[in-house]
Amino acid sequence: MKKAAGIFELSISSGFIVLTCIICFVLRKMVTKIFPSPSLPRLLLQEAIATAELCACCFELIIVADNYGVYTYAIFLFLLTIWWSRVWEDATACPYIHLEDVVKGEADIRDAALKIWAELAGGFLVYRYVIFLWGLELASTHRRRAVKKCTTDLQVPPLIGAAIECLATCLCRLASKVIGEINPRFASAIDSAIGTMLVVLAFDYSGGYFNPALATALKFGCKGNTTSEHIIVYWIGSCLGSMMSLFIYSHPVVETLIAKVKTD
Repeated sequence: MKKAAGIFELSISSGFIVLTCIICFVLRKMVTKIFPSPSLPRLLLQEAIATAELCACCFELIIVADNYGVYTYAIFLFLLTIWWSRVWEDATACPYIHLEDVVKGEADIRDAALKIWAELAGGFLVYRYVIFLWGLELASTHRRRAVKKCTTDLQVPPLIGAAIECLATCLCRLASKVIGEINPRFASAIDSAIGTMLVVLAFDYSGGYFNPALATALKFGCKGNTTSEHIIVYWIGSCLGSMMSLFIYSHPVVETLIAKVKTD
């Protein structure tokens, strides 16, 4: 894998990521000020901002991974995931979590559809912001990235890619549910570590997205995948994994084990 010229390029990528987080933090504060009470419009805006932040940062993490390797990428992702768990409030930036709420009877399909629409809107709209930053070409690693055609991250047959996204999403959601139930010390760090590890394991096969909105914003229409293949791998695969996690988590054996751990 080609390495970047040095620390300067990495500092530019870091600066872009920090800038994005600051801008989105300010936008969230503005939304809270405009909508001081919890409401659907407030949540829709929070979802759009969270997804825009996620996608913009992950666009830049592609640069980091391409030039510094997957383990440097993993460090950034681990730290960002902890940050997002602290600042996103009720937003998730992930479509299948809303589908889980519908299945559990905690939300209706209309609200879930609106939240998913807001997430996709945030993911697609932030692309112009990313292209603007890349177009500045402040670092050699950004040279021609604003005009370069994207290619798929899927390096295996679509059905295998879907199985990878499905299994990894299921494990990731199970881990989050169990950690949320047990609430151990450093819960967010543990959850972030598990998610990051799964991303690294899947990175060279499906890209390790585990999030339909993220995968669509970053890779929809890229060379190497048809539309149907993209939907099968990144939407059906990950959503099926999410639903599997609900079934497994609600199984009496798993509930008994969790109750035992909480008692101990």
